[in-house]
Amino acid sequence: MECQRKKFSLPDDQIYLNGAYMSPLLNSVVLGGQEAIVKKQTPSVIRTDDFFSEVEVLKKSFAQLCSISNYQDVAIVPSASYGLATVAKNIHADRGQKIVLISEQFPSNVYSWQRLAEERGLEIQMIESPSSTSERSQGWNEKILAAVDHKTVLVAMGNVHWADGTKFDLMSIRKATRAVGALLVIDGTQSVGALPFDVQSIQPDALVCAGYKWLMGPYSIGLAYYGEYFREGQPLEENWINRLNSEDFKGLVNYEARYQPGMTRYDMGEKSNFILVPMMIKALEFILEITPEAIQNYCAGISEEALGQLRASGWSMDNRHERAHHLVGIRPPQHVSLEDCAVRLRENNIMVSVRGSSIRISPNVYNTHDEMMRLAEVLSA
Repeated sequence: MECQRKKFSLPDDQIYLNGAYMSPLLNSVVLGGQEAIVKKQTPSVIRTDDFFSEVEVLKKSFAQLCSISNYQDVAIVPSASYGLATVAKNIHADRGQKIVLISEQFPSNVYSWQRLAEERGLEIQMIESPSSTSERSQGWNEKILAAVDHKTVLVAMGNVHWADGTKFDLMSIRKATRAVGALLVIDGTQSVGALPFDVQSIQPDALVCAGYKWLMGPYSIGLAYYGEYFREGQPLEENWINRLNSEDFKGLVNYEARYQPGMTRYDMGEKSNFILVPMMIKALEFILEITPEAIQNYCAGISEEALGQLRASGWSMDNRHERAHHLVGIRPPQHVSLEDCAVRLRENNIMVSVRGSSIRISPNVYNTHDEMMRLAEVLSA
């Protein structure tokens, strides 16, 4: 695959290696948003069907991306925290059971579980990363598997660690959770879109994704999948459009106890957002066209030489097979200040993030081999 930078409007003098912070918008997504704003200027052109048709397109696109067999099991959410709070509201747990979390994972995938644990008298077991840097991913996965026992009600984690891209063995963890009747809840915000994710293979009980990172969409819209456990659950809010027969506007005063099919009950209020939904559809069209597999391969191809040069200069990172290629955490030699490195990168118009003890590099299809080599040159110096 060729570099896709022409489909974006990034500044020519800037090296943007910070997709894990926030993706730039595709030109097609911006155009879709502009057209949607113009449409909203004249509300008479917005028909009753428009409240439902584009939402269905968006759900079908996400279902295709994640190999979800029924698009009606997809819900539209405003954020990852909203999707995870929906899970927490519907968990059946007894005092003394435990929730297994990964250390230093993103706070949105911690706070809901802390609240749940406090309310239900549950324990939280935080699985720390191994102290050894050798085969770090394997060691971390082994510690997670060892923690899953008959006290476990839920394991909540990402497909990769948000700070350094460490990969987790979700297939093995799913097998372990199923053996003890525990749920597996995945925050896919830092992976879905850039790393293949197959719901039918992994069979998580829930998958929640913010849309503004690797799904390349706008802020304040995301997507979630909920499995059979949540079929008859309670949503966070009771909005009219999620009830059966809501398409019949003249009959809305005939209050309906039943919900629309599938997981529609978990859709956020005003899910038909006439600006964000068309933008999100355009973003997923692009990802489906080039595929997450191609994105991973592209990021690996432009990064390999630069990461090798950094490793030779004393920087450390997970082995190639233990991490994602779209999100890599690199740790400086002992004599090098992480803060000084961040300043030097900014002075050279190279945009990355510092997360924990790592500089987080997160390229995408708008980046090049030369940009990665420039990063390695600055940090090696």
